[in-house]
Amino acid sequence: MKRLVLLVCFATLLLGAAAAANASTEVKMTGDSRIYGVYFANHNFTGWNTASWSGSNPGSWGHSGTKTEDRFQLWERFRLRSDFVANEAVKFRLGIKVEDTWGHGTLTAANSTVAISVYQAYLQFKLPNCAVEVTAGLQDLDLPHSSLFNTSPVFGGDRMAALTIKAPLIDNTLGLLAGFGRAIDTNRTYDTTTTQVADEFDVYFLALPVTVDGFKVTPWGMVGVAGSDANYWSTGFGQNIVSAGDFMTPTGWKNNQNAYWWVGGSFEVTALDPVRLYADVIYGAGAQSDRKKNKREGWFLDAGLEYTGWDVLTPKAFGWWSTGEDGSTRNGSERMAYIHSSWGAGNSFLFDDTQILGKESNMGVSPVGNWGIGASLDNISFVEKLTSRVTYTYVRGTNSAKALRYLNTSLGNNPYFRMGRDLTAEEYVMGVNLDSKYMIYENLAAVLETGWAHGQFQTSVWGHRLAERARSADSWKVAFGLNYKF
Repeated sequence: MKRLVLLVCFATLLLGAAAAANASTEVKMTGDSRIYGVYFANHNFTGWNTASWSGSNPGSWGHSGTKTEDRFQLWERFRLRSDFVANEAVKFRLGIKVEDTWGHGTLTAANSTVAISVYQAYLQFKLPNCAVEVTAGLQDLDLPHSSLFNTSPVFGGDRMAALTIKAPLIDNTLGLLAGFGRAIDTNRTYDTTTTQVADEFDVYFLALPVTVDGFKVTPWGMVGVAGSDANYWSTGFGQNIVSAGDFMTPTGWKNNQNAYWWVGGSFEVTALDPVRLYADVIYGAGAQSDRKKNKREGWFLDAGLEYTGWDVLTPKAFGWWSTGEDGSTRNGSERMAYIHSSWGAGNSFLFDDTQILGKESNMGVSPVGNWGIGASLDNISFVEKLTSRVTYTYVRGTNSAKALRYLNTSLGNNPYFRMGRDLTAEEYVMGVNLDSKYMIYENLAAVLETGWAHGQFQTSVWGHRLAERARSADSWKVAFGLNYKF
């Protein structure tokens, strides 16, 4: 009952704010709801949990293989986006979200816990008498990437508190995207003692999209200033940013702050229509002035093509390659650092990419430290209102088994390298997904997403218990639900 009262009060406040707004302010509301069930067998190739960080430092974690999966869950998510539009040049966006499983938390009548979270909150306006657009606040942010792949492997598919500027430098030819974002501020206003520490992680980025007939290229760059006392581990950034050498004596960084930087370019060629080509090239490096063991740098490349000349389906093929760890941990990491990735293609069950039914949706394979190929038959449509996609993906590691084995031997079962997410050059993972969507009405769809994955892992790296468990059964997912947009 308390949950219902609080929800009603919140809705009343929104409507009251809209009614009290100046008569010239228009309030537009859009949103979406999804309700679905997921059957997922053999999470993490074992049916057990993975190791996870349990504190703010790299020495605290919970071990893998200590919990057993619950194979069936029902999920519900509701999102509401309210735009307060003063005129065509000024608006404010507030996005709220409620999400949980049936029988737990906010969606349990007997439990009064309410978890309404704000996932968007930004002011957006154009400078007077020009087309320069400024966005300030908590906003969706993607670094440039070619459109065959879902978001950038460095940062994409997530939100960040940021200030961004978009400007057309040459009409319909050259644009500019520049911005600043704060990914972490661990202590906020006051540090824990009278000694100030570097507990922030800030990024600055710039992109210059160039578009001409039949071709688009977007060179871009980003610089991150990483404080040594920022909480990378419980936020999930630790294994993405720091080198495995961070665990070696002397532990941690020598510098209070380290610079990270990335440069890249995304490419799209439509001049050969109906054949279209896509590619991305990225190099990233960080902590280069710190101890040798703490340095991290690497490459990431992807490429793909699609044929758009058929109405009934769109064939696609894609591949990628990234550098992996060499045989030594003492010389730093050879994997490209990244912040948050939803990279993937073909809605692959192996990666967290474009799944509509998002929770319990994929195997969480890392986008770096491996190479792979894949193919999709997308937009299959032989029946009115029904579209489908089938994708096969094969992934093999580029990491030396020696480096992964050394860390696992030194630390024991730990979250930095995880079986199934981080692959050695002797390991592989492959997966197939078949996904369908039927439009019941214009804004209501029935969605079916299925996935299968198989992996081969080295006992000498992960231990007999995990590797043998992964050999006994493959991973399966079947998710079905309703997706409503308004």
